[in-house]
Amino acid sequence: MNANKQILVIAGPSGSGKNTLIRELMRLHPGTDVLVTATTRTARAGETDGKDYYFFSQERFDEELSAGNIAGERFAPLFGGTHYGIYLPDLRKRLLTSKIIFAPVDITGAEYLKEAYDATTIFLMPESVEAYRRRIRVRNPDMSQVELDLRMKITDTEMRVHAPQFDYRVVSADGALIDVAAQVVDILHKEGYNLA
Repeated sequence: MNANKQILVIAGPSGSGKNTLIRELMRLHPGTDVLVTATTRTARAGETDGKDYYFFSQERFDEELSAGNIAGERFAPLFGGTHYGIYLPDLRKRLLTSKIIFAPVDITGAEYLKEAYDATTIFLMPESVEAYRRRIRVRNPDMSQVELDLRMKITDTEMRVHAPQFDYRVVSADGALIDVAAQVVDILHKEGYNLA
């Protein structure tokens, strides 16, 4: 058990409830924070630079990557060829001011944070493929069948190939936020994180 652990990765398919869970954990445990990653996509309505993401042009992203300021970089063809990555200046700043930093990243980011910072990794599993399909449809009613099929294919790969690589897998069922948060808190205690 490492008493100095500060980073907890919470990953899962798009729409699995990562951000909702992180907000609940931060509400329950003051002194925790969330990692803000960098992306080349444009901000959506209501999103704030430096709070939701660091919104970089492709040129700026490439410069930061070359300077060693971005780690765990990935390319997301489903989302218009967008690049994402862990913005290390943000991470370093949060490590100085927060007891625990929740990191909503994918397998590439999870691998980096585990190796570089001894992060514990959790993968949020949908309760079933059909429940996940319904959740995505409700969340994005205008999504085309082609995009839904592609998203389901990506989710299938994440659940079969990537989920077993995480330290823990937690089922994220609809309406079970309190139970899921309690399971994550149990994991934090077991792994030696400081929630006090």
